[in-house]
Amino acid sequence: MARTKEFDPDLALDRAMELFWRKGYEATSMADLVEHLGVARASIYATFGGKRELYLKSLGRYLENGIDFTGRLTRPGPALPAVRELVRQYADEAAHDTVHRGCLLVNTAVELAPHDGELAREVARNWDFVEDCLATALARAHEQGELAADKDPRAIARLLLVVLQGLRVIGKASNDRGRLDDAAEQALALLG
Repeated sequence: MARTKEFDPDLALDRAMELFWRKGYEATSMADLVEHLGVARASIYATFGGKRELYLKSLGRYLENGIDFTGRLTRPGPALPAVRELVRQYADEAAHDTVHRGCLLVNTAVELAPHDGELAREVARNWDFVEDCLATALARAHEQGELAADKDPRAIARLLLVVLQGLRVIGKASNDRGRLDDAAEQALALLG
């Protein structure tokens, strides 16, 4: 007869995500995971697989719980206010990141994507999604007359993607509110 799990896998996954997010993949050992999750090593392997599989599942959980770009950027009415609100939210969250976790996807891009093709593709897929959401919103703004005719929605979306990810990187290292707000506002000034 199979034993029942003595822990909540969803809670364990949330706790693993938090640990990876705070420490990074390489700096997190299986011993760290055992201690932080309060789960035996064998149970971690049986439930999630190895450390890498647990990291992939943690990243998936992080992305599931992230910002609803589609919902935020497709609301009826003017499109530019939603874009502005999103960029300012990134700056605000970066300024309030007192534990300097940054963004788990950005952390993955910096730490693991250069030598892990699967994770590089996951990062690229998510950045493509964000860029597409921004480009769609900006194209709608263009059609509604909110964005000047000489502005390229796709090019601006790419710039904003880079700014958003840069805000996360700066927030991981510093909480310099002025730097974050100035960068966000200068990027938004391009919208007109």
